[in-house]
Amino acid sequence: MANHNLLDIQFISKIYYPKDKEPVNALKNLSFSVRDGEFLSLVGPSGCGKTTFIKLTCGVLKPTSGQILLNGKVITGPIKDVGIVFQTPILLDWRSVFDNVLLPIEILYGKIGLEHQERAKYLLDLVGLNGFKNAHPQELSGGMQQRVSICRALIHNPCFLLMDEPFNALDAITREKMNTEVLKIWEEAKKTIVFITHNIREAVFLSDRVVVLTQRPGSVKEIVHIDIERPRDLSTADFRNIELYVRDLIGNDTWNYNS
Repeated sequence: MANHNLLDIQFISKIYYPKDKEPVNALKNLSFSVRDGEFLSLVGPSGCGKTTFIKLTCGVLKPTSGQILLNGKVITGPIKDVGIVFQTPILLDWRSVFDNVLLPIEILYGKIGLEHQERAKYLLDLVGLNGFKNAHPQELSGGMQQRVSICRALIHNPCFLLMDEPFNALDAITREKMNTEVLKIWEEAKKTIVFITHNIREAVFLSDRVVVLTQRPGSVKEIVHIDIERPRDLSTADFRNIELYVRDLIGNDTWNYNS
């Protein structure tokens, strides 16, 4: 584990002021760090500010108070050095898999170089999709589409990934396979991952640490260290004890245990 912090979230609060409505306090004094190379998950009940946190970390929203630092520099606006994987793949049907992966390069730089094409091939090979580079999204399964979206998020070589409940739309068996796939990608691509999920078991299986958030306004209830060697066996007593401990932290909060 690297010993320096990639992200420092320092006493972030965010209040929305909708027109003709009461203010909405989404986050309050949210503070934690993400180490370089870490796999960190955020879990919390619906409405606890996870989506707001993502927007703040990308720089598309500004906090009401507090600050977020990336490699020691305050994020003051939209940043390029992040890859985002959404709940659904959001691929363009008329573009091939290869061209979908390369889309951020076109947007960021206006042209695609040979080095970008080689990186796209490398990433598709990494997720087992090199044989599908000329296919179109509608020809792929849901899990394959989400693997394409992960490649797209990595194509510009960002220093970290934000993954926003990326496997919620998948069936249970495919979701389990994707959990194993994303660990392989994390280990081989050597990227820091901040993973948002409602699924406690998924968070414990994947993460070095799990940040448990309170109900809105979201703040840190506890940070749980997952001191279990990988690959992890979900049936062991150690795994179950940590999973139950995180569930107990949530208490009576509204929670989706199985999604």
